[in-house]
Amino acid sequence: MASSPDPSSAGNTPEDTPGSTASGSPGAPRIPGRGRVRARRAAMMAVPATLVAAGLAILTAQGALGVQFAISGMPFVVTADKLEGTGFEQFGALDNMIENSPNQGDTGGQELVVTSVVKDGTLTNLCQSVDLGGIQLVLTAGGGSRPVGVSHLAIDSDDIKGNARFDGMEIGRDASTFDKGGVQGPEGVYGQQADKVVISDLYQHNYAATAAVFKLPNLHMRFDGDGCPR
Repeated sequence: MASSPDPSSAGNTPEDTPGSTASGSPGAPRIPGRGRVRARRAAMMAVPATLVAAGLAILTAQGALGVQFAISGMPFVVTADKLEGTGFEQFGALDNMIENSPNQGDTGGQELVVTSVVKDGTLTNLCQSVDLGGIQLVLTAGGGSRPVGVSHLAIDSDDIKGNARFDGMEIGRDASTFDKGGVQGPEGVYGQQADKVVISDLYQHNYAATAAVFKLPNLHMRFDGDGCPR
């Protein structure tokens, strides 16, 4: 998930001198130096409204995808009575659909999301549903004393609700320096991480998810008129 280094910020980049260009010949327009790179990174660390307005192009250029595959653009809902996990991380990202996707609407095929990472965790009474156009595909699992087990879970959401508790919390840390969940986000992007997370009455509106391990005891999939309760 980490973006590739920006060559303009490498330590061996020469500073501009008056009248010089990248080719060393005088008189031609000068190429912006480190100042612009720093300004761009500062914009990425600004308030969420600025991130929405200015961060999309930067995230696209850096390939900062929370989940590294083309999304369908059809959102799905996940609910759980409780999520408990260790190694929690969260940062902003941008998901992309295939070119000319029928689901892109007025988004241009891109969705601004929050990537939530849990290194190891459990979900009690998991429900997942996706609207297929008048009918819902519903999945349930992990009831009673046998919760769903997850490892290296990453979920891209645009709406998250619940009652949360975090232990060992760090807020405002650069996402590329994360060390609790095993995932590093893009350089210069605002993020937060914690040793432990507990969220009750969890609701997520998601566009993508990945997991190294997803254990689903008492799995039941069905078509239904109603999706997961909100």
